[in-house]
Amino acid sequence: MWTRRHWLASSAQGFALLPLAQLLQGEEPRSGVPNAQATIGSNAHLKVLHHPPKAKRVIQLFMSGAASHIDLWDHKPQLEKHHGEPSNFGEHVEAFQDGLGPWMKSPFAFRPHGQCGKMLSEVVEPMGKVVDDLAFIHNMVGKTGVHSTATFLQATGFQNPGFPGIGAWVSYGLGSISDNLPTFVVLPDHRGFPSNGPKNWSSAFLPAHTQGTTIFPQKSTPIEDLIPTKGFVTQASDADGRELLAQLNRGYQQLRPGDSRLDARIASYELAAKMQLSAPEALDITQEPEHILKMYGLDSMGREYPSEINAAEEIEYFGRKCLVARRLLERGVRFVQIWSGNDNSFPRRNWDSHEDIRRDHGPLATGMAVGASALIQDLKQRGMLEDTIVLWTTEFGRMPSTQGTLGRDHNPFVFTNWLCGGGIKPGISYGPSDEWGYKPLDRESPTQVYDVHATILHQLGIDHTKLTYRSNGIDRRLTDVHGHVLHDLIA
Repeated sequence: MWTRRHWLASSAQGFALLPLAQLLQGEEPRSGVPNAQATIGSNAHLKVLHHPPKAKRVIQLFMSGAASHIDLWDHKPQLEKHHGEPSNFGEHVEAFQDGLGPWMKSPFAFRPHGQCGKMLSEVVEPMGKVVDDLAFIHNMVGKTGVHSTATFLQATGFQNPGFPGIGAWVSYGLGSISDNLPTFVVLPDHRGFPSNGPKNWSSAFLPAHTQGTTIFPQKSTPIEDLIPTKGFVTQASDADGRELLAQLNRGYQQLRPGDSRLDARIASYELAAKMQLSAPEALDITQEPEHILKMYGLDSMGREYPSEINAAEEIEYFGRKCLVARRLLERGVRFVQIWSGNDNSFPRRNWDSHEDIRRDHGPLATGMAVGASALIQDLKQRGMLEDTIVLWTTEFGRMPSTQGTLGRDHNPFVFTNWLCGGGIKPGISYGPSDEWGYKPLDRESPTQVYDVHATILHQLGIDHTKLTYRSNGIDRRLTDVHGHVLHDLIA
């Protein structure tokens, strides 16, 4: 009977041109399912955590294009009372386009949910099932109303390109839980990348192995180039190719000692070899029972959808990513980033609702809410929510006044994030915005992305001021020179 080792060494379709000598000579990979007590993994920069952790995994849900806080989570009765009246902000407002029309109430009805009585929009009503697990932050502020720089800020902690994504920092600090899957996985929108594309999840100056691995669960080949699709690969050609590549790699390493890029590339090939066995199983959601698929809105997969943006399509594609994320986490992936919305396009396929909030936000929000609610319920019933942080964010909010007649302009002056799991205090709302949803009620004490990042690292057992990497003579960190742990959000 063939062993796993024999199969790896002999498979004709196996690992074409992948340098597997180290893999096959080393010890057998660990199970894809992590030990429940595992916190610091292989390739970790930190050898000892700074304090006892409450979490070991993170899921970030990123709404690309700027989701409107006042149409989803941040109910504003004043907008309902003064709808259609000329907007008076009491100060000069620098709008991104021409979005200073009359006050505009939400086109969606709000009603209370959960024991906490949180007012939620009708288009995110599925979140009512888990609202008592959420901690809302309503006084988030940004630094810019430009999508690309604002997305960088939320994804990397800096407005400019060239900085690692938060998942890369977590990967760098804590390392891998599983030998068979990447530490940091990114699940983009099925229609394409968000603003900045892969720069949002790059490793930048951190070791190259910390970058996010992009997976498209809805495609027939979710991971590009993982498995050969041609039939001309043979055992002999596979072995010859590996030997040639190993010779080239050894020569390169001798000439360039200390260059982490080649080491990372070799490691990625070895990981790819392992993923050829582990990834197909992790991504195969047909193994899930019917009631789980139904909970995620996946009980009618593969149907034809109209060309217009619609709720059924958003439910299927976002729900699939959420279910895949859960399967990846329980098999040892450390950080999963899920994107909703691609870069600017027409008709709109993102949250940038300049023209029509109801048309765009309605389907996107419903799809997101079904998937996110199912994900939280699923993690909770499996005992995983207690050590998994879920973060919902977007690059900025939208104005309480109208743009045109049905849309809203950019609002970097206040917006909403929410967190749950991983020791986060459940069922609370923190840091209110003002009566219009224009700026924080307390303008002297807003919440910034640095504070959210510092809090997530804190829950993972990391002091955000001590996780650093020297680049160009500067000890860089995720939170730059800012950030305070939001202790009011910690249970």
